[in-house]
Amino acid sequence: MAIARYPGLVIDCPDARALADFYAALLGWNVKDDGDWAEIRPDDGSNCISFQQVEDYRAPEWPGQAVPQQMHLDLMVQDLDEGEKEAVKLGATTAETQPGTTFRVFLDPAGHPFCLCVD
Repeated sequence: MAIARYPGLVIDCPDARALADFYAALLGWNVKDDGDWAEIRPDDGSNCISFQQVEDYRAPEWPGQAVPQQMHLDLMVQDLDEGEKEAVKLGATTAETQPGTTFRVFLDPAGHPFCLCVD
């Protein structure tokens, strides 16, 4: 028997609200801001991604591992080209290294790698 309703993910970053706003815009979710902690959820509340503001934050280096990525999100899209346009418009950077053809790697505004994947 499960004891939890859904998994939550917490992401360290230099500005919790700014990163929450970025991912909320990508996913169409709602932001709740508590200062150095922010979270996003869809309207039905079925999932949660939280953002924890930390001092001396160091962005991951991808694809290198001098500062490991520690985690990344895979976000499903229907069209990679359209998804890339929207992600970049919202503040993502397209990663220089692109190791696949069914997904694209980006860096969020805090430097975390994430992928847009063909659904």
